[in-house]
Amino acid sequence: MGRKGVCCCCAALRPRYKRLVDNIFPEDPKDGLVKADMEKLTFYAVSAPEKLDRIGAYLAERLSRDVVRHRYGYVLIAMEALDQLLMACHSQSIKPFVESFLHMVAKLLESGEPKLQVLGTNSFVKFANIEEDTPSYHRRYDFFVSRFSAMCHSCDQDPEVQTEIRIAGIRGIQGVVRKTVNDELRATIWEPQHMDKIVPSLLFNMQKIEDIDSRTGPQSSPTGGVKEENPSVLAENCFRELLGRATYGNMNNAVRPVFAHLDHHKLWDPNEFAVSCFKIIMYSIQAQYSHHVIQEILGHLDVRKRDSPRVRAGIIQVLLEAVAIAAKGSIGPTVLEVFNTLLKHLRISVDLELGDRRSSAGSATLSTSSKESDERIVQNAIIQTIGFFGSNLPDYQRSEIMMFIMSKVPVLGTTSQILDPSHLGDLGTRRIQIMLLRSLLMVTSGYKATTISNALPAPFLDPLLSPSLMEDSELRQLVLEILHNLIDRHDNRAKLRGIRIIPDVSDLKIKRDKISRQDVSFMKKHGQQLYRHIYLGCKEEDNVQKNFELLFTSLALTTIELANEEVVIDLIRLAIALQDIAIINEDNLPMFNRCGVMALVAAYLNFLSQMIAVPAFCQHVSKVIETRSVEASYFLPETIFKDKCDLPKSLEKDETDLFFLTNKIAESLGGSGYSVERLSVPYVPQVTDEDRLSRRKSIVDTVSLQVDILPGNNTEDKVDNTEEITFEALKKAIDNNGLEEQEKEKRRLVIEKFQKAPFEEIAAQCETKANLLHDRLAQILELTIRPPPSPSGTMTITAGHAHYHSVPVYEMKFPDLCVY
Repeated sequence: MGRKGVCCCCAALRPRYKRLVDNIFPEDPKDGLVKADMEKLTFYAVSAPEKLDRIGAYLAERLSRDVVRHRYGYVLIAMEALDQLLMACHSQSIKPFVESFLHMVAKLLESGEPKLQVLGTNSFVKFANIEEDTPSYHRRYDFFVSRFSAMCHSCDQDPEVQTEIRIAGIRGIQGVVRKTVNDELRATIWEPQHMDKIVPSLLFNMQKIEDIDSRTGPQSSPTGGVKEENPSVLAENCFRELLGRATYGNMNNAVRPVFAHLDHHKLWDPNEFAVSCFKIIMYSIQAQYSHHVIQEILGHLDVRKRDSPRVRAGIIQVLLEAVAIAAKGSIGPTVLEVFNTLLKHLRISVDLELGDRRSSAGSATLSTSSKESDERIVQNAIIQTIGFFGSNLPDYQRSEIMMFIMSKVPVLGTTSQILDPSHLGDLGTRRIQIMLLRSLLMVTSGYKATTISNALPAPFLDPLLSPSLMEDSELRQLVLEILHNLIDRHDNRAKLRGIRIIPDVSDLKIKRDKISRQDVSFMKKHGQQLYRHIYLGCKEEDNVQKNFELLFTSLALTTIELANEEVVIDLIRLAIALQDIAIINEDNLPMFNRCGVMALVAAYLNFLSQMIAVPAFCQHVSKVIETRSVEASYFLPETIFKDKCDLPKSLEKDETDLFFLTNKIAESLGGSGYSVERLSVPYVPQVTDEDRLSRRKSIVDTVSLQVDILPGNNTEDKVDNTEEITFEALKKAIDNNGLEEQEKEKRRLVIEKFQKAPFEEIAAQCETKANLLHDRLAQILELTIRPPPSPSGTMTITAGHAHYHSVPVYEMKFPDLCVY
């Protein structure tokens, strides 16, 4: 009798490969594999590779029989033999043998015995690590994907067995991935039906990580066997490996199941695990595919746009983390798509918040307040995402994003494809304006343009300085802070923080460069817009201390970055005009505002005088400040901006010792070579077309042409010799047969000329054409004007500004005409 009770005659008649296979099994399975006979079987298989398929089929038959009979000892021996044959044979004929091998592994995985499942998994992992000479495209692993995924969700009552089976399932999935993803022609593993099983199985085990944040960065190799036996760590490593092998065509199939898992398990609120997952994704995939992930997040945000605010906020937070990583590499064509989608959801959030507020008007309930606060969370998350994404872009892209965001800010007289102020209402428009400006502030943070024209191009500057953005104190603050980010190219803003009288400016160690030719050209074209914004900002009644501080910083930064001699004169004219606002008080400002403006002028002229270092100018400014500190400390920032400050009941115009005087400044600067002729011309802000469309009060309601032909200082003579002619009366006097259109064109040319031409050229032309203008007015009005009795008579043209030295004779009011 032979081994295992087979007679010698029957054994001799059996095929040789069967005899060799039978010989490797001992009578007692505890003795293990017979190594000598195993070597003979291996030599036979290598020598006759055509017999491999039969050897595999016979081993599979024996193993199936032993599994059914629960003879697990022989099962272990059979699997060990299969593993050794698999490692030894690499010929073309191994493929039929592999089919038998996989069939036996499937038998083990189907059994309900945990030990056999682990045994089958270990054998499959060994097989997965073998590199075949030629791939087998007909082989499919659908069963193994399903079975290993099921093992990842094991719920065995014994915790140790549960952990063991889950680890086996994860290792099996890892084996399937390694075996299939290397061959481009065999991409079945990336099909959605497989990814929908693999990815959730890995995420299910990753949820057990106790310290999520400790492994959200780039992958680090495990340092010990303990970590390898942790299902969470093993699942994360497998997930990273899977994503690292994903290509352009199958990236989306690997990412979409993540959203389904997070939705099903409600992991967006709180979203710590969701953030951890997408950090792993962004660090694991190839950098050029980052935009695929961002597109998927944006698409999912659209799908869940009607979910609770906290869910949407969780998705947006995930998007923020994704773009923060993607912005450091390649982000592809998704830049504008990100902003478009976020702006759309910003509009949706505002609509939902305002809708809840309207529906609950008169019944302030706790639930409504909670919804509003949740929507604020969404809005803040959107702003943070927009700002953070933009601030991490390269400068050449950041300027485009600044233009893009600014084009979406609702401004009176304009409409946006996404944000139409006509449908938002005043409250909604203001909310979106504030939020977009806040995001723009983040985008501009740290932006350093080589020239100011690159930082503030006209299509960006015009809407930014729009009167529509001056109706609210917070809006004005945001606009000024954005200007500071763009103008301050040497990081001087922190040194200028807080409005104060600086004793010695040199202690601040201000950094500055020589003004470039491009910056000089910018100030000639757009300087009046900046002056106008500061001028109007000082006239607002709702100004608080922060507004005055930001206005001071704006003036100081303009001086540092953009001021040549011509700009210095313009800034002094602006400062004197601001002082006149407080003294004359045509706008009926509160006393606090008037004193605040006076303090602003004092702080700025103190700074300017030290920056240009003209001793006589510094002396005049210091003398006024010293007088104020003794007689009117409420005109200084250190006093007026205290919590408790005694305000004066009125401001006396004749207290010249407390004011900065134009003639004194002109004398001091003229002695140092400055061209001070323009200081005698009071500053008047530009009037734009938007001023006539704005809901705000127009800057200059009328334009006056004042002709001085009678000298003298008698106030009664001034009143008696002034005749007021309205624009309507003048219009009727003109022949309507074509002259009306000509006059409109002339007015347009005059406006354009006075806005863009240099001051010296305008003054020269006004002087030469004074007599022609006088004759033209006389013809139109059919009036006879007496010639001036003495050659000392002068004619001045002003626009809505009081001149105490002029004697006006005729004053014409043009509501639609602006002459500077």
